[in-house]
Amino acid sequence: MNSYATRQPTEPSVAPEEEHGDAEPTMDLTELRRAAEQITANIESVIDGKHDAVRTALVVLLAEGHLLIEDVPGVGKTMLAKSLAKSVDCTVSRIQFTPDLLPSDVTGVSVYNQAERRFEFKPGAIFANIVIGDEINRASPKTQSALLECMEERQVTVDGSTYPLAAPFIVVATQNPVEMEGTYALPEAQRDRFMARIAMGYPDEESELAMLTTRDTSSPLSRIGPVVTSEQLKAMMTTARSVFASTPVKQYAVDLTRATREDRDLRLGASPRATLQLIRAAKALAALDGRDFVLPDDIDALAVPVLGHRLLPTSRALGHHHESAPVIADIVRRIVASTPVPVGSGAIGAGGR
Repeated sequence: MNSYATRQPTEPSVAPEEEHGDAEPTMDLTELRRAAEQITANIESVIDGKHDAVRTALVVLLAEGHLLIEDVPGVGKTMLAKSLAKSVDCTVSRIQFTPDLLPSDVTGVSVYNQAERRFEFKPGAIFANIVIGDEINRASPKTQSALLECMEERQVTVDGSTYPLAAPFIVVATQNPVEMEGTYALPEAQRDRFMARIAMGYPDEESELAMLTTRDTSSPLSRIGPVVTSEQLKAMMTTARSVFASTPVKQYAVDLTRATREDRDLRLGASPRATLQLIRAAKALAALDGRDFVLPDDIDALAVPVLGHRLLPTSRALGHHHESAPVIADIVRRIVASTPVPVGSGAIGAGGR
């Protein structure tokens, strides 16, 4: 297990006042946009030509979700995860997932203290604000499952004792396509814990050429640092969470996810958790655009990254395709295009559809 940290946490628990409560800080939407632009500029000084991926990663960060970055080796998955983590002044840890990684390496372990004649809990790498899980699908299913409780309930249970994780808590995981050698497919329950999945893709010719110059002598990661404090990040998250979503907009999100459960080309549709996370992500996207209300356009923009990794196509829909992601993306776009937008106050954006 490798460690990558700006500050390592010293305590495995979180004080009650750090959790969501009445004293949560907020900030003006103008300030939020300014801070978000600073984070984006910081990341894009490292990642060339991937604005959409960076923006989606920022949406997930503000929505307090977990992000899965999936693509072939060498396209910048870990670089994006590291630059996102380095842009915020929070505790950060990195876990290199390998076949021999144990669940206790992730969550922690109880060690017997002979002097005091009692067991002491030694926290694992999961005890950080931002956890980078590199090549998560190279670990065994048993180790992958160690993340389930952490990601959903933001706590760890070891030897009958429960230890809360400090807020904010975000997992940014990378994985190679399941067709690559030495990978284990993430189970459906694990994928459903991630708010969104994005793919980096190969850079365009101009970006790849620029990369040869900017990274010729040193890594650009060494030249960036935090641009937002942990308190500012908490305020951004609280502000994004307070964005208004009207009943018609919520109904639209429900209609989309229910349509995936009934679609003839899908054998597994989106879960109720997906509906909840779609609305949370849409609120964060609206906040990034300087709005205090969600539009159906926000739901449309996030439908593929939020819903796609939770769906399974039928063998007929998959056909001769070797990868399911493009097929599922097309199905989601078709469902979005065919789902009517509910009519109501604040439900239809200026652009419409």
